[in-house]
Amino acid sequence: MDKRLESFKRLLDIMDELRDKCPWDREQTFDSLRNNTIEEVYELVDAASEGDMDEVKKELGDLLLHVVFYSKIGSEEGYFDIIDVCEAECDKLIYRHPHVFSNAGAENSEEVTKSWEVLKQKEKDRKGGVMSGVPKSLPPVVKAYRIQEKASAIGFDWKNKEEVWKKVQEEVQEIEHEVQNMNLDKMEEEFGDLLFSIVNAARLYGVNSEKALERCNKKFITRFEYIESKAKESGRDIKQLSAEEMEAIWQESKSRKL
Repeated sequence: MDKRLESFKRLLDIMDELRDKCPWDREQTFDSLRNNTIEEVYELVDAASEGDMDEVKKELGDLLLHVVFYSKIGSEEGYFDIIDVCEAECDKLIYRHPHVFSNAGAENSEEVTKSWEVLKQKEKDRKGGVMSGVPKSLPPVVKAYRIQEKASAIGFDWKNKEEVWKKVQEEVQEIEHEVQNMNLDKMEEEFGDLLFSIVNAARLYGVNSEKALERCNKKFITRFEYIESKAKESGRDIKQLSAEEMEAIWQESKSRKL
């Protein structure tokens, strides 16, 4: 037997036994697994971001377990089984890659992306419009990026990416106006519009906003921890530092390329 099939069969057999004999595994449902699945996805993303391939391997295994787990529950309830899941995915991949599995051509990844979105909309079982495929539970920054990708795929996008900066500036001005009026509801709306336009600008310049923001988060944490360490060296808590002292140490951390 192919080693890949052998390993997958082993996982399926283990899942069958766990579902039959383990009290915890036996009690799980689609709903009860949901939060754990989300956690596993984020753990995989963390491992990939850190470049820790050993952890990536482990987290991929955990995520695969969830695919098998959901398929097992689906089989028990008469909805689908792991074969249905695999076959549906194979059919979808073949359909969405005509440049690989038929005579259709695609010269670059941009053409592939546009074709992918168009084909998704043509699928017979697709309900709703262009935006119907955007998961409601996606984190807002990721969701904004996917919304913009889908709109772009059908031609709704800036002709010249430089034009997006006028939109960004417009949103900043609208925020400033609402801040002067102290209208919290409108301020929230305008901040949302600004964030959306920033994500759009990043996309147009080939930057992933989620990745960019996380990079900034990590940098901030590193520099903030540097301030904490300097405070401890002086025998004080960070709360005892003045704003001027914290700023000076912050600038020091920047000069050290932290």
